[in-house]
Amino acid sequence: MRKGSTVSFISAATPADAGDPAVYFRREFAVARGLRRATLHVTALGIVEPYLNGVRVGDDVLSPGWTSYRHHLDVRAHDVTDLVATGGNALGAIVGEGWAVGRLGWENKRAHYSDRPALYLRLELDYGDRCETIGTDPAFRVGSGAVRANSLYDGETYDARLDPAGWNRYGFDDSDWTPAHPFAWNLDALREPIAPPIARIEELAPVEIRTSASGAAIVDFGQNISGWVRITVSGAAGDTVVIRHAEMLTPAGELETETNRTARATDTYILRGDGEPETWEPRFTFHGFRYAEITGWPGEPAADAIRAVVVHSAMTRTGWFDCSHELVTKLHANTVWSMRDNFVGVPTDCPQRDERLGWTGDLNAFAPTAAYLYDVRGVLGSWLADLAAEQTATGNVPWVVPDVLPNPSPPTALWSDAAVSVPWLLYQEYGDERILAASYDSMAAFIRQVEALLDDHGLWSTGFQYGDWLDPDAPADNPAGGKTDRHLVAAAYLCRTTREMAQAAAVLGRDADAAHFSALADRVRAAFRREYVTDAGRIVNESATAYALAVTFGILDDDQLAKAGNRLAELVAQSGYRISTGFAGTPLLTDALSATGHLDEAYLVLTETACPSFLYPVTRGATTIWERWDAVLPDGTLNATGMTSLNHYALGAVADWLHRVVGGLQRTAPGWQRIRIAPQPGGGITHASAAHDTVRGRVAVSWRIDGGEMAVEVTVPAGAEATVVLPLHPAAAVEQAGPGDHAWRYPLPEGHGARPEYTMDTPLKTLAGDPVVWPAVTAVFAKHLPGIPIDGNAPEAAAMSLAVVLQYIPGVMTGLEDDLRATLTPEGSTR
Repeated sequence: MRKGSTVSFISAATPADAGDPAVYFRREFAVARGLRRATLHVTALGIVEPYLNGVRVGDDVLSPGWTSYRHHLDVRAHDVTDLVATGGNALGAIVGEGWAVGRLGWENKRAHYSDRPALYLRLELDYGDRCETIGTDPAFRVGSGAVRANSLYDGETYDARLDPAGWNRYGFDDSDWTPAHPFAWNLDALREPIAPPIARIEELAPVEIRTSASGAAIVDFGQNISGWVRITVSGAAGDTVVIRHAEMLTPAGELETETNRTARATDTYILRGDGEPETWEPRFTFHGFRYAEITGWPGEPAADAIRAVVVHSAMTRTGWFDCSHELVTKLHANTVWSMRDNFVGVPTDCPQRDERLGWTGDLNAFAPTAAYLYDVRGVLGSWLADLAAEQTATGNVPWVVPDVLPNPSPPTALWSDAAVSVPWLLYQEYGDERILAASYDSMAAFIRQVEALLDDHGLWSTGFQYGDWLDPDAPADNPAGGKTDRHLVAAAYLCRTTREMAQAAAVLGRDADAAHFSALADRVRAAFRREYVTDAGRIVNESATAYALAVTFGILDDDQLAKAGNRLAELVAQSGYRISTGFAGTPLLTDALSATGHLDEAYLVLTETACPSFLYPVTRGATTIWERWDAVLPDGTLNATGMTSLNHYALGAVADWLHRVVGGLQRTAPGWQRIRIAPQPGGGITHASAAHDTVRGRVAVSWRIDGGEMAVEVTVPAGAEATVVLPLHPAAAVEQAGPGDHAWRYPLPEGHGARPEYTMDTPLKTLAGDPVVWPAVTAVFAKHLPGIPIDGNAPEAAAMSLAVVLQYIPGVMTGLEDDLRATLTPEGSTR
């Protein structure tokens, strides 16, 4: 990038304190006749809003976004030819504190990168025979204006009475402003952006405005978003409108701000009061919210005067899914929204509280879903470049990227693994070897680092691990304290990443590395099997996560998979098909079940609505994915753990299974050159469709059960070939399909959907083998006889029936027998 020898960063003379106004910069310059082209290059340490002759330049917001500033600072270029006039002109910019200066993280620490906002502008004037440059230097002057306090976490205060009218136009009197000061910064960090800009994406109107008991106006936008509120208001000078933001309301109808933790999330607008309607929105902060509390509004706020502005990286949507199960379709929609809300420049954990950090583990778990839903080459390409730069600087893959944690990040499974698995996933999705080449040194450095930590048996058995983070059985104050041995999780993930590393080396023709990493993959797999797996396929740490990892990571031999799958199915049945896995296991649970012949159980897990489950939040009105399954309790109150976000995408990773198994779209070669289209209907779902815009074009599938027939429609993109496994085909037909549209219609197999006949005399063991009926039976006993277990797998269950069980219950409770009989009918056992 051309930087210009006279261009440097500039700033105010003194450091910024919390609550200080944003810094205003301006300079006038002359333009001669004959100008052909004018290009303005802009960046800042902070958030910058540039102006030229009074006109806001560009439509990006929160610019330059958040990168690892010391290594990479994005400079955006804007064609401003039409804004430049012959003669006198004025450049201006407002710079707020943003990520560079303001507080980041829960330690309340500021100035991670800079102690004050700083500006870099470079205006190139091309006259054809010469090029002149106007750049930030001490000729700029510094002042302040209407943007008073500005904080990403706490919000923005704007006093319209203090707006210096005409400050960004030629001829403004800036004699009471002060000269800008040079600010030292390594210009080698400047680069052209890799990621798309952050932008205003859409606007939401209020779905309801009501007055709370406290007298405040509570605005419900119907959707949890990232962004801010825009208002149009009339009133007297000095009237003050205060907008507070939150993800939910208390049962009493007031804002529930606990999920914000210490983030005040409060915007304040002080009216100019000149008799005209005043429209305002913040530009130096953003919030995660569904609800806004508005106080101080002159009169009653009207719905058409208030809008929620949705803000995130301007990525292109590439993936869609829907099905006949309304709750499952809503689960998918919630996943999309959580991704949108957390891709504000950096893939973050949450958009609302005093955190909003680029946690590597969250992204690693969610990456397959992210790459289906949106084109993430830009956002994740930039993020991976920052990961590699900070890894090089410290020797460790940071747990958050950019890294602002107070302590080092030692190598950790799933989190640090992102250095390997995310580039490998992106290569698979886009088929571009340059993705692997750009990350290869980072990938290899991580694997070699962990290789040096292995014990004499080849196990990653020491050091800190997050384990199966947020296992629902973990203590509220110890999210890492789940059922699954942390080092089992680490050893399993190492089996996956070493194999990915070997494959990446082979793709790039690094044969020696490929051989080394392949041998390492064999070694750590053998070590895992020796330590944790019996010959028959049983895992010593009997948790659903342990089995899911062993099955999906290729650790088990073929003859062990059946045993492991059966045991996993038993474990999920014992949990009532409720979720018993955390970040490490949840994305893989349904896959492990369906891959081992337990599709019915996978669907039962998917469609369960009791807490904890995928659909429980949906039944509670969630519009995004929660951090905890029980973030909102059945009584409508927040689960107050101190770490409860209602907008975390990680547990939405099950959407990847929806795309591949329910919808049926699966790539079998990098870049979707070869595709397997194989929907696996179940769970009472009668229709599903999935579509994905690949690098070759759109691939799509739609299937529908209609009147005893199956209808399947498929679209294959140019340059690809697809194997189509027709779902529920009576002859198990498999078709080969080239580019274009294809359709099939055929009768379902005779007896499809029919269920065995059960009576009160059917042995319990037989009922327990039916993944639909048995949960209904156990639910009846839980209703009438809470706390008394019924075991369908006990030795005596083979000879015992429900009728016999009732004989042992003195004075059979009213309704118990009727409810049990109802479960034995097809209608009664439908869940």
